[in-house]
Amino acid sequence: MAMRSAAKHALVTPPLAPGISGALFRGRFSPRNPGARPCRAASSSPAPAAGKHLPPLFSVAPMMDWTDNHYRTLARLISRHAWLYTEMVVAETIVHQKDNLDRFLAFPEDQHPIVLQIGGSNLENLAKATKLANAYSYDEINLNCGCPSGKVAGHGCFGARLMLDPEFVGDAMSAIAANCDVPVSVKCRIGVDDHDSYEELCEFVDKVVSKSPTRHFIIHARKALLNGLSPAENRKVPPLKYEYYFALLRDFPQVKFTLNGGITTIDEVSLSIRQGANGVMVGRAAYNKYVL
Repeated sequence: MAMRSAAKHALVTPPLAPGISGALFRGRFSPRNPGARPCRAASSSPAPAAGKHLPPLFSVAPMMDWTDNHYRTLARLISRHAWLYTEMVVAETIVHQKDNLDRFLAFPEDQHPIVLQIGGSNLENLAKATKLANAYSYDEINLNCGCPSGKVAGHGCFGARLMLDPEFVGDAMSAIAANCDVPVSVKCRIGVDDHDSYEELCEFVDKVVSKSPTRHFIIHARKALLNGLSPAENRKVPPLKYEYYFALLRDFPQVKFTLNGGITTIDEVSLSIRQGANGVMVGRAAYNKYVL
């Protein structure tokens, strides 16, 4: 696959384009189905048919201690079409808690479209965890390749550290896809430590795409620094490089890329879509009702 150097695409702030407004992403309150079951257990009804949900133009990032069932229920009341992500669930947790899976995987029916994010670096456990989670009818399974925390990317040896081993990530995504009935995706940074060139990012994407059916990447447009910065600092200190994201759109036209990082308002979401982004993911700003 041909690789080219990063193009320059600055995110400026012109007026919103005609036909693209905050109303596209703001949901409307709607009553719950009074007959709906409170939780989606393994024996519940099948996932919605393909194409039932709108494409993930807007999604809420997976955040530990934030995007739990309670928040997602509130978010779905506010927005009918935003794609919601679970908190990351470690593959070993799913495997070792297979008799208590509802605690970690069950969700209300009306939270669709919803994506399960899993984490881990053991191929066998990633495959087993995905197979168990498949019964819960998530709309997509996502692998965490972007978390820089010491607990995850440090002694856990997964999260952002996985970007240093694209061969493994390709194998992992192949194993995940083989054990579920829904699309799979990767959430990652643009690089790790000194491995932060656009060419290395392309090599990562190219390897994962060539070894698995992965055709969706959520790109946090900052690199991760695994030493010396806290997770909070890793969300602010490394500079944003949106030009990497837009270059990926150009160089991998067969892949969908969602933009993440530094976008905090509905105007910025709409502007990013107008500039060609396949989709936009917002993190903590999604707690602001004006973003949802």
